[in-house]
Amino acid sequence: MKKSILTSFLFFTFFLAFSQVKQLEKDQEPGKGNVSDLDWLEGFWTGTGFGGECEEVWMPAVDGNMIGTFRFWSEGKLVFSEFMNIVQEGDTFSLKLKHFNADLSPWEEKDKWTTFRLVEVGEDAVYFHGLTMKREGNEINLWLAMTENGVRTIEELKYVKRAF
Repeated sequence: MKKSILTSFLFFTFFLAFSQVKQLEKDQEPGKGNVSDLDWLEGFWTGTGFGGECEEVWMPAVDGNMIGTFRFWSEGKLVFSEFMNIVQEGDTFSLKLKHFNADLSPWEEKDKWTTFRLVEVGEDAVYFHGLTMKREGNEINLWLAMTENGVRTIEELKYVKRAF
């Protein structure tokens, strides 16, 4: 009985996490939206994810660009950081980011970005291809689809808004 309940709970949790992340079809056009609709994302956010602690800072949009930073540490040691830019591209926008090791050596090549194309914008939510951010009050949940060695997983990060 306990095994059945645990299995049901894990299946429901797994299903819920995967249903939070939307994907664009291969040739599907990105969704329409404006970076200025993401003012709910502005601020300093702290929380957990990837088995450690995380922080994100998002500045107000200027000239169709909303700049952010992310850092992740575990056991008191910085593991990696990101520079992020949500950039307006006509009637859509995308999230472009670069990863850096603790010593600031980049993961991506100099002229390459990790890019998340827009699927749709909702009220206090944005759905990129493989990445979702939803705000509820002073909390934001983020779901990130990752594939490693052919296995797709969803990483959930949970943030609370803080003062600087």
